Amino acid sequence: MLEIGRYNELTIVKELPRGLQLDGGEAGEILLPKQYTNSDMEVGTKINVFIYRDSEERLIATTKTPMAQVGDFAYLNIVDESPVGAFLDWGLPKDILVPFSEQSNRLEKGRKVLVRIYLDDNDRLTASTKLDTFLHDTDDTGVFSNGDEVKLVIAGKTDLGTKVIINGVYWGLIYETDIFQDLSRGDKLPGFIQRVRPDKKLEVSLQKPGFTRIGPLAQTVLDKLQATENGFIALSDKSEPQKIKREFSCSKNAFKQAIGSLYKQKIICIEKDGIYLIKNQ
Repeated sequence: MLEIGRYNELTIVKELPRGLQLDGGEAGEILLPKQYTNSDMEVGTKINVFIYRDSEERLIATTKTPMAQVGDFAYLNIVDESPVGAFLDWGLPKDILVPFSEQSNRLEKGRKVLVRIYLDDNDRLTASTKLDTFLHDTDDTGVFSNGDEVKLVIAGKTDLGTKVIINGVYWGLIYETDIFQDLSRGDKLPGFIQRVRPDKKLEVSLQKPGFTRIGPLAQTVLDKLQATENGFIALSDKSEPQKIKREFSCSKNAFKQAIGSLYKQKIICIEKDGIYLIKNQ
């Protein structure tokens, strides 16, 4: 079955001066315009194309890659305003509409906005800023466990930290004290469920929880020590958290555990002025 707003593998059934006709099944034949064709595309072969609607609402195929497809969240530029809503650039010739009814706040040309791409009741590709419509606040069905790896989209700042979209389905939160890198709205990156709270809300971390993250961090500290001329770093378990964060993008507690593991293996010694690499390493 043809999926509008997604990639489809379709068979080439006819060659025309204006492009190639593809077999869209019950949707009928769909044009792949000539500018997206090449000499390897022959009648009878299958090709992977993205299906959307052109300015006349006809189904059309393209080999261009949009910035998002149906079901995705994306941070897009507002390129125009009209009597029916605002239009966003999503990488295809026809911009995508955010109707006024799908705007949490009035959208202005020249700005960017985080939206969810979906099909409306008439199978038209549409975008919405009303993200709560598509997301759950809590994990009521017990999908997640502490430590699960997930896919994140950065949604924006809150008083407590950074709000994130988890696997395109749930809201989550990264506390400010657990953020050790620059994050921007719309960023897509991996993360981990840090805690499923008693109220079923989800706390997220960008580092794998627990001692499993100490090994790589300890190696990072060791690499930095070995790269210095005298095997010394002016940081210790007594250093200020912000200094540790700037140097290693981690919490003070994680740093203490990392250098503690190096100390127990007799790889470093810890002094008041910092940590030293034991020279036989």
